[in-house]
Amino acid sequence: MNLVGLFVLSAVCALANPNAEISGKVVNVIDGNTVEIISGDLERIKIYFLGIDAPELDQEYGDRAKKLMEKITLNKNVVVQITGKDRLGHRIGIILIEGNVDPRLEMLKEGLAWTAEKNAIPELESLKELARAKNRGLWRQDDPVPPWVFRRQQTLFMPKAS
Repeated sequence: MNLVGLFVLSAVCALANPNAEISGKVVNVIDGNTVEIISGDLERIKIYFLGIDAPELDQEYGDRAKKLMEKITLNKNVVVQITGKDRLGHRIGIILIEGNVDPRLEMLKEGLAWTAEKNAIPELESLKELARAKNRGLWRQDDPVPPWVFRRQQTLFMPKAS
């Protein structure tokens, strides 16, 4: 995604929810698409990245995805544009490092994330497909399992509550 596309996406998000911008510092990387920041008022906030889904830590490439996200974001100043919440109430947003670097782009280019299961963002989808065509990262696998499928499979194997 070019900077103009990112600007347009950010502007649309700002119009939808103009008070949803948070500045802070990334203090913890949970996995390849989730970080925790400390905001200016010292609130710890967990943010899920809009439009990407990285392998779970128990999946192949999950640890690599987390390590790349740490390299890109950990201890960096960020601006987060909150775009909404998922069905579990987790905050979803676009994170820009130092005001202009979008970590989602690097994750997709390196083949360490899928685009979202539903309503994929076209600019992100094209980066994912380019990584797939180049057999980068998880696309080296014959049949990589998307994280949303992996999570569903895991819940099938959990013991039922009595």
